[in-house]
Amino acid sequence: MQIDDAPPRTARGPEGLHIERVALERFAEVRRLNHAIFGDDRVIYRLDRDDLTLLLATVAGETVGYKVGYGESPTTFYSAKGGVVERWRRQGVARALLVRMEAEARALGYRRFAFDTFPNRHPGMTVLGLAERFTVTAAGYNAAYRDYRIRFEREL
Repeated sequence: MQIDDAPPRTARGPEGLHIERVALERFAEVRRLNHAIFGDDRVIYRLDRDDLTLLLATVAGETVGYKVGYGESPTTFYSAKGGVVERWRRQGVARALLVRMEAEARALGYRRFAFDTFPNRHPGMTVLGLAERFTVTAAGYNAAYRDYRIRFEREL
C-alpha cells in the first residue's frame, strides 16, 4: 500500500468529543478559551491570513480546546496555536485537534504541515510531535519568549 492509498488517520479523544471548524465570527470564543488556558489575550498577531482555520473542540456542550492555523506558504500549512483546558488534557483532545487540522489543511491543498512549540512551557506538544512522527526541522532560542522553540513538520 502506498502512502496515498493509506486510510486517513483518526483520533478518538474522550467519548462525545466534537470538533468543529468555525467562522471568524466566533474568534472571540477562541480568544476567551486562549485566555482561560494560557492567561494571554493574544492568539495570533494577524487574522488576515490565507486559509485561516479555526477549530473548536467540545464535549457535552463544554468547549474544551481549540486550534488556529493558516497557510504559511503555497505548500505549507502552519498550526499557529492551540490549547486544551487543563482537566481535559491527556485524554486525546490535542491529538484529535491535530488530526482534524491536518485534514483541513490537506483539503485546502497543502502538502506540508508545521507547528512550533516551546518544550519548557508545553512539554506535551513536544511529546505529541515526536509520538506523531513529525520531524524536527528547526530549534533555537526565541528572545521574545525567552525560551527555546522547536519546529515540527511533516508531509501531509
